[in-house]
Amino acid sequence: MQSFEVRGGKKLSGEITPQGAKNEALQIISAVLLSPEKIKVSNIPDIIDVNLLIELLGEMKVKINRVSRDTCIFQADDVDVEYLHSEAYHKKSGKLRGSVMLAGPMLARFKKAYIPKPGGDKIGRRRLDTHITGFEKLGAKFAYDTEDGFFHLETTGLTGTHILLDEPSVTGTANILMAATMASGTTTIYNAACEPYLQQLCKMLIRMGAKISGVGSNMLTVAGVEALGGTDHKMLPDMIEVGSFIGLAAMTQSDITIKNAGIEHLGVIPERFKQLGIQMDFRGDDIHIPSQEMYEIEKYMDGGVLTVYDHPWPGFTPDLLSIILVTATQAKGSVLIHQKMFESRLFFVDKLIDMGAQIILCDPHRAVVIGLEREQQLRGITMSSPDIRAGVALLIAALSAQGKSTIQNIEQIDRGYQNIDDRLRNLGADIKRIN
Repeated sequence: MQSFEVRGGKKLSGEITPQGAKNEALQIISAVLLSPEKIKVSNIPDIIDVNLLIELLGEMKVKINRVSRDTCIFQADDVDVEYLHSEAYHKKSGKLRGSVMLAGPMLARFKKAYIPKPGGDKIGRRRLDTHITGFEKLGAKFAYDTEDGFFHLETTGLTGTHILLDEPSVTGTANILMAATMASGTTTIYNAACEPYLQQLCKMLIRMGAKISGVGSNMLTVAGVEALGGTDHKMLPDMIEVGSFIGLAAMTQSDITIKNAGIEHLGVIPERFKQLGIQMDFRGDDIHIPSQEMYEIEKYMDGGVLTVYDHPWPGFTPDLLSIILVTATQAKGSVLIHQKMFESRLFFVDKLIDMGAQIILCDPHRAVVIGLEREQQLRGITMSSPDIRAGVALLIAALSAQGKSTIQNIEQIDRGYQNIDDRLRNLGADIKRIN
């Protein structure tokens, strides 16, 4: 097991470029199974979760030419379908939530799929009902085998239908969309997710020959085709990294420029950080965050305490609530953080409280942060990263804290952030990886 040893309290400066989007990558790389032709994908984040998915495809006999660490050429012209029912697949895919998105392409092209119980973060219940109900409406039969731990899905042929999703799940929408691309007839998916990464998947599938309308809305219409071809695709910058770097700059009073931030795809993210009082300038596609001595949390017009909550796109992404929370600890003013989607994602605040932050955990979904106004620094402690986003929130806290902090279980951070210690050292951070 590796840890980060961080000596905080240093102001950072310089430029940093966000990696390719993790959540887009898991969808796009799964989609290569839809075609026997070559598909070139670039700006791939070099992180554990994505590399694990690429390894899975390789073990399924998908041909992979990794031109560079951020570019791969895939060709799924000789797929070993039965590998998905093996113990090796069960063991590896069980560590990775994103492996569920192999099911849609497999059903569409090979008429069978196996899904292990979800892996990934320990942030609360993450159900598969939306995926499986959608597949059933398209004509797949579903059964769970208690002995092998797999959800078994089979079909003699998917048929287009009207699907009303019970929740606008991003992975659920992506999975059902990919399955529908080669179904017989027309499929409508209502209450669909419309995140930029889902839009990217739609655009890629359209270039491959899929017939999809309504891209960017909550109603997708898919006219099934017999086969899909090859294409080239470039990932967007990771919006979660962009938000993380904005929070990092504010907490450490640093002057940082985020290069090639993909500003047009960030939605309300910059606005939420501005509500904390953080200044930023847009320079083309770059975001400059100047060094600030103090930032003050806005209040509502009637004087009420600001609430920041997660909501399906174009609302605020739940992946950045941890960053908003830690950034607010040194602000002037108070904020209520309301994490609606996952019931365990705020439990990392006990570490921040141990560091000296003033936080009231109201229940599993809500926390009140009372800003310290820089009157005292957080203090370094030893802590463990419970999930990807909380891990980076704790890392930001450690970089702003007085003294030495040790962050254990950093594999969770590595799952979502590429070479984060090297990139932070380039900004002047005192961080090292230790065994």
